[in-house]
Amino acid sequence: MPNIQDHAISIGTQTLDERPFDEIDSLVLTQIVYMPMEGLPTIGESAGSMTVADLWGFLREAYPDGFEDPFQQKRYTLTEACANQPRYREIAVHSCRHQLDPGREMQFDACCFALPNGHTYIAFQGTDWSLTGWKEDMNMSFMTVPSQLEAVAYTERVAAQTGDALLLGGHSKGGNLAVYAGARVNEATRDRIRQIYCFDGPGVDEDTLNSGEYGLISGRIQSYLPQSCVVGVLLHYHPVYTVVQSAARGILQHDAMTWQVAGGAFVTLPEMDFSGKLADAAINLWLKGMDVNTRRSLVETMHRILEASQGESLDGLILHWYESAIRILDAVRDLEPDTRKNVRYLLASLFGASTISALRKLAPGLRRRRSPELRVEN
Repeated sequence: MPNIQDHAISIGTQTLDERPFDEIDSLVLTQIVYMPMEGLPTIGESAGSMTVADLWGFLREAYPDGFEDPFQQKRYTLTEACANQPRYREIAVHSCRHQLDPGREMQFDACCFALPNGHTYIAFQGTDWSLTGWKEDMNMSFMTVPSQLEAVAYTERVAAQTGDALLLGGHSKGGNLAVYAGARVNEATRDRIRQIYCFDGPGVDEDTLNSGEYGLISGRIQSYLPQSCVVGVLLHYHPVYTVVQSAARGILQHDAMTWQVAGGAFVTLPEMDFSGKLADAAINLWLKGMDVNTRRSLVETMHRILEASQGESLDGLILHWYESAIRILDAVRDLEPDTRKNVRYLLASLFGASTISALRKLAPGLRRRRSPELRVEN
């Protein structure tokens, strides 16, 4: 069954005037924003100085061999496909922003797409492979993180620069940033937001979900989850969402390039499957059982455990899983029993046997040796 790249190619000869911008176009743009854009136009520079076709030319020159990371490679080929289609190739790209600040535990990336209908689409990138990015994601369980505050400031700066109607969107953490920014920007900016797209993004904190500002934009939020959702059910999720069928299993359904399309639309399901509902109930019950200080302590411990893999990013952990797992398990053994149990639960959720097995198929360079098991036990 076709995915979003197949769809982008199949409708690529139809301009955005002939076929209006829709949710699949939105998901396509939230994948393109994952591409490294350092050196492209930043806020304050001309919105017409770079197009999707130009972006592909930049990427082809900077990364002629593509990416070892299989997920980035999929987005790389998607960008190439879009650059060759009339529907996407002349869309202007501007206001690119990249900020990785380990000191602030912040990873923030965003860019804007100037659509032919006069709308500006603000695309927020999800989490990259850096440990800083993943720590910031985990910090969301007990605090407002720097990327959320930057998403608000970025949206207000773009609004002041362009004067256009706004669309906000993102995949994974980017979806959370889009929703959070929509709720927390100033009133003048919020009034110009036409739609917010959240693709399998973690929910917002309870204060934001229950705020009057969130109530003002909730009807403009379009949320999408795969059928065995894990990421999107974290925290306080938007109560109205659409379930999309994925060709992958388990947590790998988070990869938007596995989402299915037919007849020019997402293949949807009436509800999440049993494993998705189970994950929703189990993860949220587990988190609700912890106070803020316990969550903070767990996140700090989890970050130290991942650092024990002796890398600055998770791709190294995955590509050298056997050696990394031995170092991680050695670090886990030194923890207090209750903390050890929680860390093992979280590690098993993130890097369980089924996930590692699927990742091996995507990355042939992975070791073929049997990995130590991460069991949830005392």
